Amino acid sequence: MTSRGAARPNGQSQASKICQFKLVLLGESAVGKSSLVLRFVKGQFHEYQESTIGAAAFLTQSVCLDDTTVKFEIWDTAGQERYHSLAPLGWGKDLGSLGSVSALTAKETFARAKTWVKELQRQASPNIVIALAGNKADLANKRMVEYEEAQAYADDNSLLFMETSAKTAMNVNDLFLAIAKKLPKSEPQSTSGAAGRNRGVDLHEQTQQNKGQCCSN
Repeated sequence: MTSRGAARPNGQSQASKICQFKLVLLGESAVGKSSLVLRFVKGQFHEYQESTIGAAAFLTQSVCLDDTTVKFEIWDTAGQERYHSLAPLGWGKDLGSLGSVSALTAKETFARAKTWVKELQRQASPNIVIALAGNKADLANKRMVEYEEAQAYADDNSLLFMETSAKTAMNVNDLFLAIAKKLPKSEPQSTSGAAGRNRGVDLHEQTQQNKGQCCSN
């Protein structure tokens, strides 16, 4: 369930304040990070999604709450081993949220997600919002991580937790909405003349930006 006016990431709203936050997605290869972002930003799913090329791909999307537009700068990091040292180090103090993604079908990805959460808790600002996504919930017959186990871990570490499916769109928008609601929004962010606008960047074209009107259908 989503709150009024927030069923879609860019659903209609009378938002009067704009806040911008950096959100980094971390997780092993093939857990579905790029698919989650593609579903959130463009409402699309590709059965054979290519792996993120390079260290990370960058794209943006906005979530409209009752009185605030939360603009996410989303960094979709590569899961390959050679890039592990790049994340979460060096993201800076302006990191607002960390999304740690694991696949419910692979126990080792859950263990790796825990490692990144621990590292962020040690290095990042105490105000950071950390969310854990248990992706591929549609593959119930291949489940290796039980809901109760992941939820207990999230509760013990004060994390947001949702089981998601990029394929069916289960809880994808709800997860980003929940993150947006927990982020501090006491001070409006500068929009450099681009108020009310959101941008989407193709996952494989980091320099190509698709701009649209924020908070409109």
